[in-house]
Amino acid sequence: MISSALAAMLSRRNIHYGWVMVAATFLTMLVAAAAVGAPGVLIVPLQKEFGWSAAEVSFALAIRLILFGALGPFAAAFINRFGLRAIVGTAMLLISAGYLGSMFMTQLWQLLLLWGIVIGVGTGLVAMVLAATVAARWFVHRRGLVMGLLAASSATGQLLFLPLMAELTERHGWRATVMFVCAVLLVAAVVAILLMRDRPADLGLPVYGEAAVAPPASDGMSLRDHMLSPIRVLKEAAGVPAFWILAGSFFICGASTNGLIQTHFVALCGDYGIAPVAAAGVLAMMGLFDFIGTVGSGWLSDRYDNRWLLFWYYGLRGISLALLPFSDFTFYGLSLFAVFYGLDWIATVPPTVKLIAHRFGAEKAGLVFGWVFASHQIGAATAAYGAGLSRTVLSSYLPAFFIAGMLCIVAAVMVLGIDRGRHATPQVA
Repeated sequence: MISSALAAMLSRRNIHYGWVMVAATFLTMLVAAAAVGAPGVLIVPLQKEFGWSAAEVSFALAIRLILFGALGPFAAAFINRFGLRAIVGTAMLLISAGYLGSMFMTQLWQLLLLWGIVIGVGTGLVAMVLAATVAARWFVHRRGLVMGLLAASSATGQLLFLPLMAELTERHGWRATVMFVCAVLLVAAVVAILLMRDRPADLGLPVYGEAAVAPPASDGMSLRDHMLSPIRVLKEAAGVPAFWILAGSFFICGASTNGLIQTHFVALCGDYGIAPVAAAGVLAMMGLFDFIGTVGSGWLSDRYDNRWLLFWYYGLRGISLALLPFSDFTFYGLSLFAVFYGLDWIATVPPTVKLIAHRFGAEKAGLVFGWVFASHQIGAATAAYGAGLSRTVLSSYLPAFFIAGMLCIVAAVMVLGIDRGRHATPQVA
């Protein structure tokens, strides 16, 4: 296999194959994130072509965001059962099918089915849980840095592709953007199938940071047991107060990022006379600073108290959101917002994953983080629909931005309530 030959070649140069896994996962999440972010530039074209309201389109996106998060814990179980390559390949196929089918839709229920359910399930299989699983399985040292890199790929993919997709939409219509998304999904699927392996032991390698090769895990669990394991882990985690604090803060994280900025920022700028391509350019700037901020957050999370990192991330995000309406939507004002908001777009992920791994152990980190991420996406769905409803009923997105800013301040205070101790939980049967 290509992966075995590549691993042997890299070993001779003292390069661990885990970094290839990071690169393949980075690309997969980058492309999946671009698929998640594409509707941000397509809301207005859909409204114009089909006469749907912002609230109706936002409802489909809210369904997608809920499924994107709700499948997280079960995606971890699917990965444990079927392996990384099978799940990533299936996810790329589902997302492509949802987008290709939407090129022929004429009714709102078709949008709900394709963009809401089909794409929601596909993107849910390669959500942030994929990053947490790869980081936990392949790395002991540099785990925070790896999680920062992979988390950055998610938000950066959503933002950096937007200018190109906005340009395609403006010049050739929204269906051209759909075709572009499907093409990059195919590339990511091929890379994942060729290069991804489940564990270092599959290639006769130790986990990065360890000397001995650990034998491949053999849990003897049936498919039913794998599917029930997320429920068992949730029951255990529910008894730990830190779980609820992290889940609550991540709800606010989703409401103030994916659900609000990713979904509605381009449309918000349109209300102030800013063209979609220019608005998408501001999002691309956020993506650049997000990459810097999230990778830096991974580095910091290996060295400093993760609770205080989250305090500053949420607090600064809340201030930037509350001040956005006062930017007058000038180039200077929006650029300043893009810098400060972009630096901590997904910077919250590495400290959150580190806190989860500390309290629940590396083996359960993917499943527990899956539930915390589900809360994130419920928050995102709430904001996606709520902001669309605000625009429809109040003719303004601004109330949603003020509310999101205040919630971030609440989250900043919440995370300081996480105790320092480690909680031991029973092993999943």
